[in-house]
Amino acid sequence: MQLQDILYSQGFGTRRICAGLIQQGLVLVDGQPVLDAAANFDTAALRFAVQGVDWVFHEKAYLMLHKPAGTECSQKPSTYPSIYTLLPSPLRLRPSKGAVQGVQAIGRLDQDTTGLLLLTDDGQFIHRMASPKHHVPKVYEVTTKHEVDDSQIARLLAGVVLDDDPKPVRAAACERSGANSLRLTLTEGKYHQVKRMLAAVGNRVEALHRSEIGQVVLPSDLSPGQWCWLSATQVEGLRSKQPRSAEEAA
Repeated sequence: MQLQDILYSQGFGTRRICAGLIQQGLVLVDGQPVLDAAANFDTAALRFAVQGVDWVFHEKAYLMLHKPAGTECSQKPSTYPSIYTLLPSPLRLRPSKGAVQGVQAIGRLDQDTTGLLLLTDDGQFIHRMASPKHHVPKVYEVTTKHEVDDSQIARLLAGVVLDDDPKPVRAAACERSGANSLRLTLTEGKYHQVKRMLAAVGNRVEALHRSEIGQVVLPSDLSPGQWCWLSATQVEGLRSKQPRSAEEAA
């Protein structure tokens, strides 16, 4: 692939801007400046630097973000800063066939919810992960206002009715992790689901943190506001998650 097209595909600007960066000697491959925008490179494991920023070529971007509190999962936030401001410009400007450029969050977390958020520019991957047919488990660490008792856990596991849906919603797993905390696993996503489920059993969410999605666990050394690439193994694990049978999903 031509170097100009490589930079464009990674979100470093229009093809004209990318050509200009190359011609000005601002793009290094293997530590050496390349001045020919049409120079061809094998993109497999290609590493390069643009204006001093090291980059690894990714045909599609798959990453995780440790979402901090006080941020919105929106390109056009209403009150709080957008999570997208936490990402480097190339990830926000990667070209797309759709109306919106750059990586997109797979699902959303409320502004006061922290933890694991996946982002990608792969539309098919977003659709697969968001589809209720696949029941991708998501684990939440919940801090509650009142002490958690056995009856509340039993009701969460058996299923509770939310005000907008007559069909009971139940936790795939639920265990007490402290007097006022529990670890809750869900396989579907509804608006404010965790908060509404806890309210339905007579409790209240004081703090909410998502620690896992499928086989992906938020690393302990990834601080709030930081991001990292997903490994090929993690992506394949999420992609190969098979839909559960109707009996299992019932």
